[in-house]
Amino acid sequence: MFIDASALVAIIAGESDGETLARQLDAAEERYTAPISMYETTLALLRVRRTNFVAVSGLLGGFVTRSHIQIVPITAEIGGLAIDAFERFGRGRHPAALNMGDCFAYACARSLGVPLLFKGEDFAKTDIRVV
Repeated sequence: MFIDASALVAIIAGESDGETLARQLDAAEERYTAPISMYETTLALLRVRRTNFVAVSGLLGGFVTRSHIQIVPITAEIGGLAIDAFERFGRGRHPAALNMGDCFAYACARSLGVPLLFKGEDFAKTDIRVV
């Protein structure tokens, strides 16, 4: 599965649905995320935790390592799929209203052929396979 930043934040920050998302993550045989998701997660955790970059970076890095999440590179193919995702499902174009990070999460999941783990309703309005 590809883990979107929204799911990472919910799990790490202990949000109300974090336990459910963590169980879904634990059940997955393969786990992926991308640098853009790591970036989004870092910024969100900085806001939520109200701490410094070093602490958040260590927290996120440790979680990714312990959870055996592979960080996939953003390739030209994924970039093209993200542009296509914006055209089809982007903010101002479709009810899913995907932002840039969402479009890249969609593209990574599509490229890898895996379902997407996320929090919220946005991806459910697309054609991506979800957890």
